Amino acid sequence: MGSANNQGICWWFLAKFTRYSLTLLLSAVMLADAVAATPKNRGLQIGQQTTQQDTTRAAAERLFQEGRQFYQQGTAESLRQAIGKYQAALKLWQTLDEQSREAETLNHIGLVYDDLGETQEVLNYYNQALPILRAIKDRAGEATTLNNIGKVYLSLGEREEALKYFNQALLISRAVGDKKIAALTLNYLGVVYKSSGEPQEALKYYNQALPILRAVGDREQEASTLKNISLVYASLGEKQAAIKYLNQALSIGLAVEDRRIEARTLNDIGFVYASLGEPQAALKYFAQALPILRAVGEKRREATILHNIGGIHKALGEQEEALKYFNQALLIRRAVGDRKGEILTLSNMASLEYRRGNLQPAQTHIQAAIEIIEDLSAKITNAELRNAYSASVRGYYEFNNYLLMEMQKKHL
Repeated sequence: MGSANNQGICWWFLAKFTRYSLTLLLSAVMLADAVAATPKNRGLQIGQQTTQQDTTRAAAERLFQEGRQFYQQGTAESLRQAIGKYQAALKLWQTLDEQSREAETLNHIGLVYDDLGETQEVLNYYNQALPILRAIKDRAGEATTLNNIGKVYLSLGEREEALKYFNQALLISRAVGDKKIAALTLNYLGVVYKSSGEPQEALKYYNQALPILRAVGDREQEASTLKNISLVYASLGEKQAAIKYLNQALSIGLAVEDRRIEARTLNDIGFVYASLGEPQAALKYFAQALPILRAVGEKRREATILHNIGGIHKALGEQEEALKYFNQALLIRRAVGDRKGEILTLSNMASLEYRRGNLQPAQTHIQAAIEIIEDLSAKITNAELRNAYSASVRGYYEFNNYLLMEMQKKHL
């Protein structure tokens, strides 16, 4: 066995992937969904167009729509193709001096890079959109973009930076009376405080968001907020309160005539039941969500569900079953270019193999995760961002070093 310090490092890392190392669908979507600052009045009339400007505008719109189609395909290749289409559209919008469409396209490019895990490119495009939106006084678009930037910093664990952007977005959305953006921002703030270990502060923001979402009729985000509240109560050990809010979320998920929302809600309910220490209930909801996601072709979210099912089986000690689901998740995550998801699944496979006493496969998996981390890190040239990213992935390197030392002792 290693030193006490090395053992501490190993178990510190494993704690991240032990019990239920699961992923929420809806909160992730919530933090990325309000993507583009979409102008309310585009005034596009694409028909019998005769002027050069109209022809250019039609070409820009066509490229933009082709970019959206490639994005919706959701494969690693199609995401790159989407960027190409969006960038071509961007040049035309700039030629036309249509700043609202320019900002919208910049936000969409940022979203694609977010799916590819390229953090600096994400911020680069969002930060290009922001001054344009300010210049044209699109306050709602500005608030949305501030939220987009905030969620990037949240993903890096940069709490104060995330709060700075979310609070700016909240002030603006309230000033312009955009209740939906205000409610979304309140939810984001709740996520920050929940992840920072401040449950009562998180509840304060969630409870502000809930009546607004009900007033504007956003059923999906209402379900998400109810699930977020449930998670807080679960973390406080208040099981009955957690289940009460879960049941409200479930009733919405089943009532809406949108199978995607239903599937996301089922996944998130499974997540909360796992947090409550009820793995069989969690599996029941994950199993209900999986065929729906397959039916609607949401491959990225299908991988999330498969990963979550693997996480439950792993926590139950059902190692072969866990590996089966992790491998299915890994194949899809590679196919759709979900590199951050790939890191998470590989690290879970590594910790599972370690617990089985299989040091070599464990090290192979964690090394594969680190290679992705290195690739993503190499694309970050900003020193502050790189430091934040390095801090967020420190545990992977420590676990790898521990495994290498253990293998050396055993002459593997």
